[in-house]
Amino acid sequence: MLTTASQGGFAKYTANIADRAAVEALPDLIQSDLGPVDGIVNNAGIIQPFVRLNDLDYPTIERVINVNLLGTLFVTKAFLPHLLRRPEAHIANISSMGGFVPVPGQTIYGAAKAAVKLMTEGLASELLHTKVGVSVVFPGAVATNITANSGVTFRAANPEGSKGVKVLSPDKAAGIIVDGIERKAYRIFVGKDSALMDKIYRLNPAIAARAIASKMSALLPA
Repeated sequence: MLTTASQGGFAKYTANIADRAAVEALPDLIQSDLGPVDGIVNNAGIIQPFVRLNDLDYPTIERVINVNLLGTLFVTKAFLPHLLRRPEAHIANISSMGGFVPVPGQTIYGAAKAAVKLMTEGLASELLHTKVGVSVVFPGAVATNITANSGVTFRAANPEGSKGVKVLSPDKAAGIIVDGIERKAYRIFVGKDSALMDKIYRLNPAIAARAIASKMSALLPA
């Protein structure tokens, strides 16, 4: 689903973002209704079942990659030519804390989000001398109900967070992202858990990986 904001509020346009043809039809449709588009936030995403890579089937792998990576790519490619014609525009792509630090049981999800990270950073470099800003967003634990929306069930009671981690409300997370876009921030960390883990990972990736593995181990089958 793609939601657009205008002066009159919000308008909803429904499309499968993993369907390139459907996505490519959106810019003309939206602009004919609402006028020029000045920015996009690629927020659609799903997680995988919380199982090890060895136990993950290929249809699930393809679905996770299609939605998280190709969906972001399709929307970006579809709207970019229009954004380049605007006096000022912005692209914000949602990666994940799992896009820079490994989460056992979410290996393919993390791989897709890591690809979103590098695609976004590469795009930012390509657009340096244009009026289109680019931000990559790294949410930590946010109460988005992504587990149910992904059709995933968990053994643990609180899969979107872990013990000792504050889970942000969607409104708070959205405010942080909007503030980052307004500041034209290169990287936007949503939540103290994401910002802290980024620092730890840059200092010692192995320690960061073990810390996440320890916190999330209860979610994996024995």
